[in-house]
Amino acid sequence: MTRIVAGFAGSLPLAVPKTGTRPTSDRVREAIFSALDARDIVRGARVLDLYAGSGALGLEAASRGARIVTLVENSFGAARLCRRNTDAVLRAAPKKNAPKIKVTSQAVQSFLAATGEGFDLVFLDPPYDLPEAELGHNLAALAPLLDEDALVVVERGSRSPEPIWGPGLESERRKDYGDTTVWYAFPVAPQA
Repeated sequence: MTRIVAGFAGSLPLAVPKTGTRPTSDRVREAIFSALDARDIVRGARVLDLYAGSGALGLEAASRGARIVTLVENSFGAARLCRRNTDAVLRAAPKKNAPKIKVTSQAVQSFLAATGEGFDLVFLDPPYDLPEAELGHNLAALAPLLDEDALVVVERGSRSPEPIWGPGLESERRKDYGDTTVWYAFPVAPQA
C-alpha cells in the first residue's frame, strides 16, 4: 500500500492506478525526503510533480509544508486518482495553512511548453521505458522554469543511463536503492 510518509497527512493511504504506473516505494520516498529535509527545500516550496501517477511525490511534499504543488499526469484514469488523493490530503491539511494543489491531465512536454510558472522543486518519475531522448527534451524544457536555487529529482531504473541534462541543468549526485536510481540536479546558467 502506498501512503504519505510524514507531515500533516502522515500515514494517509493513497489510491494507485491498477496499471500503467510504478509508484515510488515508501522506502525510496522516505529517503528522497530525508535528503530534501536536510536541505530545507520543501517547506514553502513551489513543487512540480511530472509523470505524477498517484501523485505520491507531490502530495508528500504538500504534507511536509510545500506551499504550491502541481501534479501533471497524462493518463486520464491516473489523473482522476491524483484528484481523489489530493482531496484526501487537503481534508487532512490545517485549515489556516493548507497548500494549493493543482492536478492537470496533460502530456508533460505540452505542460512545460505552456506553463509560465516557476518552480523550486521538481520531481520527474517517468515510466522506466520512457526513451532517454524524451526525458532529455523534458529536462531541456524544464530548465528555464526553475528558480535559481531549485532542485530537480529524477527517478529511473538502475539500468538506465544518466539523464541527458542539457545546457540548463547539472547533475549533483546519484543515489541507488535496489533497482531504482535517484538523480539530483540543479539549474546552471547556460554557457555563452
